[in-house]
Amino acid sequence: MDLDAVKRSLVAWIDQHGSEVLAVAEELYRNPETGLKEVRSSALLAEFLEREGFRVDRGVADLPTAFRAEFGCGPLTIGLIVEMDALPVMGHACGHNVIAAASLGAAAALRHLLPAEAARLVVLGTPAEELGIGKVEMIRHGLFDDVDFVMMVHPSSRRYVVKHYLGLAKVRFSFQGRPAHAAAYPEEGVNALDAVIQTFNGVNALRQQLRQDVRIHGIITDGGVAPNIIPERAAAYFYVRADDLAMLDQAKRRLIACAEGAALATGCRLHVEEDPRVLAPLRVNHAFSALYAAQLAWLGLPMAETDPNRNKGSSDIGNVSQLVPTIHPHVPIGDGINIHSEDFARATVSEHGKAAVIEGATALALTAAELVLRPEVREEIAAEFS
Repeated sequence: MDLDAVKRSLVAWIDQHGSEVLAVAEELYRNPETGLKEVRSSALLAEFLEREGFRVDRGVADLPTAFRAEFGCGPLTIGLIVEMDALPVMGHACGHNVIAAASLGAAAALRHLLPAEAARLVVLGTPAEELGIGKVEMIRHGLFDDVDFVMMVHPSSRRYVVKHYLGLAKVRFSFQGRPAHAAAYPEEGVNALDAVIQTFNGVNALRQQLRQDVRIHGIITDGGVAPNIIPERAAAYFYVRADDLAMLDQAKRRLIACAEGAALATGCRLHVEEDPRVLAPLRVNHAFSALYAAQLAWLGLPMAETDPNRNKGSSDIGNVSQLVPTIHPHVPIGDGINIHSEDFARATVSEHGKAAVIEGATALALTAAELVLRPEVREEIAAEFS
């Protein structure tokens, strides 16, 4: 097969069928669903793939809205990630509607233009990315074990290929005290809210001695019921982030020590709940990233000059990247628009957002075609990963 001819055909197919893919992004935007509640969204995506000839297995990994779709039977397996959950109140302010539509467009184009025996295409519908659940559970159930390469795009204010992501651990604290009338019998009470406040004070002091990549941030989820009742129970929820898992664990232990000290100081009992789903940092594969960048150059799309360490967040795609070579490039939906805002959600269905869907679908499809037709590139990516 002639690689350039295949790539030109992929571009033409996506241009011709782009409206079908954009309709998916629009529908997800109009009907956002939060993590593990993406019933309509998951059905919409799965039905699209079934119409395109994919075999879809729904409800995988004991997650009702997760799915795995397959087409082809070649020796090479390429995975495309479809995210689908939205944020509370803000809707698709993280742009998962763009992510989903771009992967569907790439999958459909490849299915129509590559022989079935050339490669196996696997589309993984991964729910609850915002909760850090979907990919972690799908990994645990072995749904990535037979995948050779994994790809997805993410919307952003800029176009770039490499962006670093922090590992993430989640910890919940609940403090048990003793209630009393706050004015008449304060000496009879044990104030659980004081323990939460002292935990935050301890964390604020701890930040001075943390490595620059470490982030600790939390909220009070229960602070009592009335000002004249000493709070019997109070609770807080914290995220801890770091560039590597060793530092992540160390920072988490120091956070827990702050809560233990607060409990001791206030006389409260402390219960600690650590989420077992720890998100790993993104493992960058430079050879794979360069392959995607080459497709942008082929399309005549300039990349932004940006520091991959700026404005780092976390995602469960990091866990996937620890198992299999993975890329997570960004497509632009508008200058100066910050993620997790209502402006960002609206931008996903703007003219820039629509162009980003088509760009993502096209660049992913071209990258996959290179993987299929250039074994030397596959070997280079695999060698770097191993």
